[in-house]
Amino acid sequence: MNLFESKRKSFMEIGEIYFWTATINNWQLLLQPDEYKKVVIDSLDHLSNKGKIDVFAFIIMPNHIHLIWRTKELNGKESAQGSFLKFTAHEFRKILINEGGNALSNYSVDAANKEYEFWQRDSLAVHLYTKEVAYQKLDYLHNNPLTDKWRLVNDPCDYKYSTSRFYEKGIKDLGL
Repeated sequence: MNLFESKRKSFMEIGEIYFWTATINNWQLLLQPDEYKKVVIDSLDHLSNKGKIDVFAFIIMPNHIHLIWRTKELNGKESAQGSFLKFTAHEFRKILINEGGNALSNYSVDAANKEYEFWQRDSLAVHLYTKEVAYQKLDYLHNNPLTDKWRLVNDPCDYKYSTSRFYEKGIKDLGL
């Protein structure tokens, strides 16, 4: 890495609240089918039920996710975010194998410790140190499907894989 290149901050301190972004390797649209979004939700739900994390807000986009969350404790010997990334990667691999075809090869890497990489290694963690910063990130997260790049819906509450409906209408329909 060049001395002047910046590296994204991915470290999260236990007990603090963060805006966190994880991106699918090479920005591929792996999360477009609902089956993959369900893997993300199920994993977050599992970690939440085990008392490892608190999820305050989320959105699952076609190639990345944004969360506002707090890690509460390690999951065994690894961080909760590490467990989340590892578990979802294993589940994505299983789905791609079951689907057949060669889509799995899109995630192939030349690494000693793994054959495939589904998540980019540079997750972004932004500490939410004030209410103002937290609300700004919450608005950004919920408005993501409306951006010119995506245009997935006309109203944030119409995007199913988001907490927008919970914040705007009190509807909690995705677990967590």
